[in-house]
Amino acid sequence: MTTRREFVALTLKSVAGLTVMPGLSQAEPTLQTGEIPVVISTWNHGIPANDAAWAILEKGGYALDAVEAGVRVPEADPGVISVGYGGLPDADGKVTLDASIMDEKGRAGSVTFLEHIMHPISVARLVMERTPHVMLSGDGALKFALQNGFEKENLLTPEARKAWKAWKKSNTGFKPVINIENEVKVNHDTIGMLAIDREGRLCGACTTSGMAFKMHGRVGDSPVIGAGMYVDGKVGGAAATGTGELVMKTLGSFLVVELMRSGMSPEAACREAVNRIVAKIPDYRQHQIGYIALNIKGETGAYAIQPGFEYAIRTNSVQELRKVESAI
Repeated sequence: MTTRREFVALTLKSVAGLTVMPGLSQAEPTLQTGEIPVVISTWNHGIPANDAAWAILEKGGYALDAVEAGVRVPEADPGVISVGYGGLPDADGKVTLDASIMDEKGRAGSVTFLEHIMHPISVARLVMERTPHVMLSGDGALKFALQNGFEKENLLTPEARKAWKAWKKSNTGFKPVINIENEVKVNHDTIGMLAIDREGRLCGACTTSGMAFKMHGRVGDSPVIGAGMYVDGKVGGAAATGTGELVMKTLGSFLVVELMRSGMSPEAACREAVNRIVAKIPDYRQHQIGYIALNIKGETGAYAIQPGFEYAIRTNSVQELRKVESAI
């Protein structure tokens, strides 16, 4: 029979012989497997979005259906000034939308610079499923949407028009505002969503109206696979929010997934992706970037440049909004 003293000695010897995986700090604690199914999304508009996704996941539904249904909620909410209907327009007063979706098999679809369609995420899914392409843009994306049964709608709400006219009158030019939800009490930014269903299928979605009062024609990171969102069904997924130009310059979501592939936890991977921006972009303090990540074991994590970023999570036992640590 092995005594307690012998058992402790054998355990310590075994731990001492462990090999640390590349990219994984020895100081980082080993994480327990998370709950599955699980859905996470950016900002507090992720709470009702998660509810819609969870209605599918809890019944054993497909994660791709869940993330599409989830992000359609803020797309249709006129109170969300950064996604779909109600989104603040560009410098010309036009509401232009970007979105992307990706499944566990690596298939992807996206639309950019799309006008008049309330649910760009659903158009992006059809691009993935019904065309040989990944991305459609502008008039081509609109034509494709109309051919597939979508209807043209006026997405510029009276409140958004009023804000645009006030901006034009102020003649302040364009300047990204960090965590504007703290200023106007509503969310301002992209919704990115990641989910794993009961069968272990991990999918992601991302949708936005982009920066308020941006130059007409500007496209951000959200529809760029590997920048605004990326999924590898055998590793995990990541999504970004904030100033898309910084995310595109570092292919942030792809980087997060690759760091998880090397052995990092979701939070550590998000932290490293933010640190790459901090090291590379001289004026990073003038911007906000937040990453969320979900690995195939159901573990989640997030990190941001600035304080104030939050992400929503929903599992069988958890339904909450989590504050995120930041570099500043």
